[in-house]
Amino acid sequence: MTEYWSDNWYHLFAENKLKTFDAIWNLKTEWFEEPNQRRGGWSGVIKVDLNSPNGKTTVFIKRQENHITKTVFHPIRGIPTFEREFKNILRMQKRNLPILELIYFAKRVINGKSQSILITKALSDYIPLESERYLPTGDLIKDKAHKEKLLIAVADTLRLIHQHHFQHNCLYLKHIFVKPVEGSWDIKVIDLEKLKWRLFKRHAVFRDLYTLFRHARGWSTKDHLKFFKAYALEKKLSPKSKKLWHSIEARILEKSR
Repeated sequence: MTEYWSDNWYHLFAENKLKTFDAIWNLKTEWFEEPNQRRGGWSGVIKVDLNSPNGKTTVFIKRQENHITKTVFHPIRGIPTFEREFKNILRMQKRNLPILELIYFAKRVINGKSQSILITKALSDYIPLESERYLPTGDLIKDKAHKEKLLIAVADTLRLIHQHHFQHNCLYLKHIFVKPVEGSWDIKVIDLEKLKWRLFKRHAVFRDLYTLFRHARGWSTKDHLKFFKAYALEKKLSPKSKKLWHSIEARILEKSR
C-alpha cells in the first residue's frame, strides 16, 4: 500500500479514530457528492467534521474504487485518478501556488480491486465563483471597484499558475474559490486531476482562458476584457495580446454555433 500524510495531520485523525486506511474507507456518513460510476469503477466524496483542540476542523474525504485514468507513463493499466490529482497537488504545493491544502493520500489493491483515498482541508470560508452571490443581484459585490478587484485577483492567480507552465485544463467558475478579505479577495484553485504541464506556456493560457470565458456565467464582455487586461498587465492591449484575445473570442463563437 502507498500512503502519504501531510505534516501535523496524522495525530488529529488518530484522535478521531481515523488513522488507518480501513477506518477512513469504512467511515459511514452521508455522501457530499454521490458516487459517480465511470472509468470502470466509482468515485464519491464525503464531508467530515473532526474534533480538534480549536473546535471543529472540516475535511473532504474522496474515495474511489477501480476509477482509473491512463497516462503517458501508464498507457495500458493506468493509475487511480486520485493518484494523478495527488501528484498534481504536490507539484503545485512545491511552488507555493494558491490551491487547497492536502492532508492524506493512499492507494491499495485488495481482492483485485484498486482503492484510493484523497483527503483535503475544506475551504470553509471560501465560496465558489459560480455562486449567484457574485452576480449583480448577489450580496458579495459591493460596487464596481470591488468587482474589478475580484477580476484582478483571479487574473493574478491564473497568471501565476501559468508562469509555471501549468494548465488547469478544466477551468470553470466552480473550481475557483474566493474569500473576501478587507475589501480585496483571496483566491484558491481546486480540482487538479486534469492539470498538465505544458512546454509552451501559450497553450496553457489559451486553453484555460478560453474555458473560463466560455463558461463564466454572469460575466459581460466588458468583464472579460477587464479580466484579460489585468491578466496581460496592460491598460491597452499590445498587438500580441490582441491576437490572443481575438483567437479566444473566435473559438468561443465557433463553439456556440
